[in-house]
Amino acid sequence: MRPFEYFRPRALPEAARLGGAGASYIAGGTALLDLMKDHVEQPERLIDLGGIGFRGIDETAKGGLRLGALTRLEDVLQSPAVAARCPVLVEALRETASVQLRHMGTVAGNLLQRTRCPYFRDPAFACNKRAPGSGCAALGGDSRRHAVLGTSPHCIAVHPSDPAVALVACDAGVDLFGGDGETLLPLRELYRTPGDAPQRETGLAADEIVTAVIVPPLPAGARSAYVKARERAAFDFALASAAVVLEMADGAVASVRIALGGVATVPWRAEAAEAALTGRPLTRETIAEAAARAVEGAQPTDGNAYKIDLARAVVTRALHRAGGLA
Repeated sequence: MRPFEYFRPRALPEAARLGGAGASYIAGGTALLDLMKDHVEQPERLIDLGGIGFRGIDETAKGGLRLGALTRLEDVLQSPAVAARCPVLVEALRETASVQLRHMGTVAGNLLQRTRCPYFRDPAFACNKRAPGSGCAALGGDSRRHAVLGTSPHCIAVHPSDPAVALVACDAGVDLFGGDGETLLPLRELYRTPGDAPQRETGLAADEIVTAVIVPPLPAGARSAYVKARERAAFDFALASAAVVLEMADGAVASVRIALGGVATVPWRAEAAEAALTGRPLTRETIAEAAARAVEGAQPTDGNAYKIDLARAVVTRALHRAGGLA
């Protein structure tokens, strides 16, 4: 590691002032420290948020949930309130990391973790995300685990978070604190597809800090499911995943939200698939149509074209589970 300054502020305004160019915020440290050891992240200032607080799980006035940004993932997984109000998040967390990592990793840290692309994590290879303008080694290399949605000629790296996919399907938001005060931002708007600036993965300003995740109440009677396909039965990142939140009324789909993971550069909202189902009965035929539309616009490489069929499969299975179909 290179030398760096270490700060442990006691209040959010102090933490925000310390942010900016050359600074990195750290929570549980399960991702950032690895990147520092690999010389991918080389902050001049490391700002430890552990002394500030914003931990815990609270019910909101509208019956939703407020998850403190530094709440440990295992605490969210074991929470009766989360199980009752957002079961799809519990399902996603069961598929996330190992028990040991969930006891260290935090809610915001997981949502903001950087890609697991091996070319990004190895400075010997060209990577526009790590070194803008250097090229994308994945485009001409092993792209088997890479994205087919939301890509650009500059980057095809996959976003790795399971909880982010479930929370996007729940239409969650994030509370932000920065130099301009407090802001509530829809979670899906936090993330940026790579475009021509893949080094910018979120819309966060350098001094902005995520303080909480806000999960609105699900519709009465809503059903949900999270399905993940991976190579190993033990802990592994998704090759494809799908989160579904479904509301039925009078034998038809009143509302549905579908989010995909493992196949896109950001947690991906499958709006075309949602439109294919809304107002129609939930049948094998309508599910098949929605699953096909979930990957509209996919741009696979020679190595990851299989992900299109895999994404359709996890969407199909998640809709069947949420809808109670055999």
